[in-house]
Amino acid sequence: MGMLAWVMTALAIWHFTIFLPDRFWSGIIGAFVGSLVGGVLSGFIISGFHVPGNDEISIATTLEAIPGGLAGIALVYWLGMRQEQRSGEHHAAYRS
Repeated sequence: MGMLAWVMTALAIWHFTIFLPDRFWSGIIGAFVGSLVGGVLSGFIISGFHVPGNDEISIATTLEAIPGGLAGIALVYWLGMRQEQRSGEHHAAYRS
């Protein structure tokens, strides 16, 4: 159950990426994967490398995925920006 809570929290955080420019590595799917992997990893680390079962789950279990979800999205965004700068391509909407 803990894994389900982490995944659902990371998925909820991922939904807010529509407010950011699409500069993610591999697009919105990259942001999705970054959020899920980060959320599950941080939940796993914070809970002491064990997945809480039905009897151990609480509201704190869902909150454990927030730092990793945000960090995963930030990492994928940074990788996308770096790839964009290296290739020299810029979106027309961002040109000054």
